[in-house]
Amino acid sequence: MSSSKTPFSSRRAVLFGGLALGGCGFTPIHGPGGTARNLRGRIAVAAPADEEGFALVRRLEDRLGLPQASDLMLNADIFIGEESLGFLPDGELSRFTVEGRVNWVLADSNGTEVAQGSEESFTSYSATSTTVATAFAQRDARRRLMVILADRITADLLTRRL
Repeated sequence: MSSSKTPFSSRRAVLFGGLALGGCGFTPIHGPGGTARNLRGRIAVAAPADEEGFALVRRLEDRLGLPQASDLMLNADIFIGEESLGFLPDGELSRFTVEGRVNWVLADSNGTEVAQGSEESFTSYSATSTTVATAFAQRDARRRLMVILADRITADLLTRRL
């Protein structure tokens, strides 16, 4: 058995910290009355135009729920760039960075803008000895980038009072 001789134990710190957060109006996003429940199934995402858009929409629907009684519409513009990052001793490219930005707008059923934002991130992939493997690595990097960006959009939406 151990005892703490400090006047302020960690249990007390957690208790008082929780009380302080409750007093300031803090509400857990996924808790009762949190914004996550209020948005679930309410947001329809505009149809994707390409493979990256499809990955973004799929992740947003995973996180926000499939639109059921959707009174909000999310439109997203995706911008992707790619840069060579590493070279082999013989001068061949060995690594690429994929940078992405999504500008998004959330509008109500009347078309009035409710929220908007922009999210940016990057990921990378390695060029391998075969063209097919490199193409698959590139597709996977772009898909991972869309997951990252969708998660950031979701986090931004959940922190707002909509």
